[in-house]
Amino acid sequence: MNNKKIKGLLLSLIVLFISVLSSSHTNDNDPGTLKPTDHQEKVSMVVSTILEKYHFRKMQIDDSISSIIFDNYVNGFDPNKIYFLQADIDQFQKYRYSMDDGLRSGDLSAAFEIYNVFQARYKERNEYAIQLIQEDFDYSRDEMIVIDRENSAWASTNEELNLYWRKYVKNEKLSRILNDTEEDKVTENLTKRYENLLNWLVKFKSDDVFQIYMNSISEAFDPHTNYFLPITYDNFMIGMSQSLEGIGASLQSDNEYTKVAEILPGGPAFKSKLIVKDDRIVGVAQGEDGEMVDIIGWRLDEAVKIIRGPKGSVIRLKILKGEDGPAAKPIEISLVRDKIKIEEAAPKEEVMTIYRGSKPYRIGVITIPSFYLDFEGYRRGDTDYKSTTKDVKKLLTKLENDSIDAILLDLRNNGGGSLAEAIELTGLFIPDGPVVQIKNTTGKVEVQEDEDDKLYYDGPLGVLINRFSASASEIFSGAIQDYKRGVVIGEQSYGKGTVQNLLDIDRFLPSWDEKPGQVKMTIAKFYRVTGSSTQNKGVTPDIELPSRFSAEDFGESALPSALPWDKINSSKFRIMNSIDDQIIRKLAREHEKRLKDDPYLRELINLNEDFKKMQELSELSLNLEERKSQQEEIEQINADREELYGTLREGETDEVIFEESEVEDAYLREGLNIVADWLTFRIG
Repeated sequence: MNNKKIKGLLLSLIVLFISVLSSSHTNDNDPGTLKPTDHQEKVSMVVSTILEKYHFRKMQIDDSISSIIFDNYVNGFDPNKIYFLQADIDQFQKYRYSMDDGLRSGDLSAAFEIYNVFQARYKERNEYAIQLIQEDFDYSRDEMIVIDRENSAWASTNEELNLYWRKYVKNEKLSRILNDTEEDKVTENLTKRYENLLNWLVKFKSDDVFQIYMNSISEAFDPHTNYFLPITYDNFMIGMSQSLEGIGASLQSDNEYTKVAEILPGGPAFKSKLIVKDDRIVGVAQGEDGEMVDIIGWRLDEAVKIIRGPKGSVIRLKILKGEDGPAAKPIEISLVRDKIKIEEAAPKEEVMTIYRGSKPYRIGVITIPSFYLDFEGYRRGDTDYKSTTKDVKKLLTKLENDSIDAILLDLRNNGGGSLAEAIELTGLFIPDGPVVQIKNTTGKVEVQEDEDDKLYYDGPLGVLINRFSASASEIFSGAIQDYKRGVVIGEQSYGKGTVQNLLDIDRFLPSWDEKPGQVKMTIAKFYRVTGSSTQNKGVTPDIELPSRFSAEDFGESALPSALPWDKINSSKFRIMNSIDDQIIRKLAREHEKRLKDDPYLRELINLNEDFKKMQELSELSLNLEERKSQQEEIEQINADREELYGTLREGETDEVIFEESEVEDAYLREGLNIVADWLTFRIG
């Protein structure tokens, strides 16, 4: 994902909330006549004051912030520069440094003027696209389309924009033809798509525009701060609870696509491993043989409606894999709808035996998908309430009874959860002491500690993380690293080191008849026991594995206006020295040898490079044969990946033999290698 696409999510994230309610709205206004209400103008003044006073960043909304708000708002509507003309942007420039003044006085005219121009341009473009769809394109011509237009100039004239849109629609048709769709059906589906987009535009109301604008303001502070209208927040919370039935995924709009925002541990999507975060759903079919319906261009609420369904029913999805890049061909998967089952999200253990020469090492692998806690059960005093730490305790006891030599905790793709559980879990592996520091908006630092001096496991410990290990996962892995309790292996983690809280605006306006909404706002920041923030930088592993994700394109550091990394004073803690720098250097040398000599790892590195190239594509060919060749190359890379991950090629190296479980996961395999190296060094 490049920076342009990330910036485009500013609008997409808001559409997630807007779309739930917009279908029930009717718009009595003609296009181009939306205006702010007195209520919205008053709320804008209060929200901007709240952000200045209570947000962790302590910023004043001045001319420099006004410029950021301007860019957020304009680019949020048109991230790919395919609607506005340069003349429109020139016209808007008079507001670049005055939006702060408008917020202080409650003047929202600039925001609504920009939206009304966008609405007119959007209508023009989509009507023109419907005309172009009928055209018989020549797919033998050698033409290219620029798909990453972040650094492109705005079009000067309609004629210039028309040239791009001809390629844009040609690419849309070509993509569907390459997916084995008949050209007549392609024309029909694309026409419906653009008609749906026009219908979506007509249903927009002033509340929708107001929410988008307020989020352009809030996200100037940081990407996790948002404004919610009362009805959008209520519907969002209903949607979140209902998302626990179905495929087990949170969805969001990403321009014309329905994109997976999060896979919920314990649901059908999680168990299948066939669909992951950032995949885009382009088609939906009901049952084993239902017709596949193209949902590109659908409103989010309409897409969610057909994706949800009764427990036990079959749904087939056509998805574009997020990691495969813009030239990829959709794949079809099948899921059985179900409720999320907490037992499916619970940690699971597995024992793997690795031989070094004639010496066997038994390593217990515990996979932890999330940090969960049954708050209601805990508050009631139930003795059998569910929590990550309680479940891991049981697994540790079981594994130690199995005479394991080491533990490897797998926190890959663990997006976090309960802070209390991150602290409790850390306490299983250290005697006692601080685990995390939290700095609030006043600058006060609170140290959260493990107060239980019992050590539940004192043997060799490895922690496996990746780019999507976030929040509570980073607190845990950072503490293990800082205490020198174990070796952290994998990729640099996500870098989500902030705390958000929900603030009711009616606390500041208690006498209002009309509810003003809520602000989700960043109020605190996490720091490791050493004083280093987990924000932005995340946790850097002791031993880094090959990665296909860059910090510039994935993670907190890729998000606009992310809070920076910084450092505070270290807390007082006792380093355990279960592992030292000399051992880590030895482990790194052995890992480097395998990177050079092990065909398995060399192939993994080559595949990662291929994936990066696919992600970085900025142009696509509009020649049918060339695009076919491109797709075949992608399909071959995917086939190679399946072979690499799907089988354990024993005999490629005499150094390691795995027993009891085949290791289908390249990163887990190398994590086990590293822990086995450590055991070898310890024994001597």
